Amino acid sequence: MNKNLIKFFVIVSFLAMVIVNGLANTLPINGITTGDISNSYPNLFAPAAITFSIWGIIYLLLAIYSIYQLKNDKYEKIRIYFILSSLANMLWIFSWHYKLIGLSVILILSILFFLIKIVDQLNKEKLSNKEKRFIQLPFSVYFGWITVAVIANITTFLVSINWNGLGISDDVWTIVILLIGTIIGIKRTLQDKSVAYGLVLFWAYSGIFLKHTSSNGFAGQYANIITTIIICISLFLITLSFLIIKKNKK
Repeated sequence: MNKNLIKFFVIVSFLAMVIVNGLANTLPINGITTGDISNSYPNLFAPAAITFSIWGIIYLLLAIYSIYQLKNDKYEKIRIYFILSSLANMLWIFSWHYKLIGLSVILILSILFFLIKIVDQLNKEKLSNKEKRFIQLPFSVYFGWITVAVIANITTFLVSINWNGLGISDDVWTIVILLIGTIIGIKRTLQDKSVAYGLVLFWAYSGIFLKHTSSNGFAGQYANIITTIIICISLFLITLSFLIIKKNKK
């Protein structure tokens, strides 16, 4: 396929993704907002509403990438994976709004897969400073958020099918999920040497902490979960500090 045509499809797919996500809440699609659907499947892993404002940063960074890639003839595979991830993102919106939660899990896993392919490809390349800012940074932030979103989506699916948790209480399962997410996040942060990715995990867990401690959320009902979140956030901060110190030494 012609390179210029692929570049054009990057722009089109990005704009279509932003439009669909915008319409999801302004129409809204199927008469219900994205947040309302999340609230209809209450669980202890969900972050405070303000946490989702990170989508504004993600879209801004992806817009910068979409424009920058017009002048960059390298990384064609990344363009294709981004187009596919944008299509999966749009399909996810429709599956979510029509409460096809099982399908939404498959689609968000698809987005995660495409982002892993993109980040892994970038890790193999010798990037210029511009490419680090305009290509690597957008995908690191997007990848970080989708990592957490996958866990949240799977949790929502389990709630939707009334999974009994094998007789284990919700708060214990939440602690297990929080710790698993932290292990995955720290491992990937160190593997990619990505402060941006780690900061997104820190932001997401801070949002969960806010939900559990605020009067509009769980109002401190689950002290064991709050303690776990504090430990997880501390581990993220230690990891990020280690990376920053290591980079400064270089």
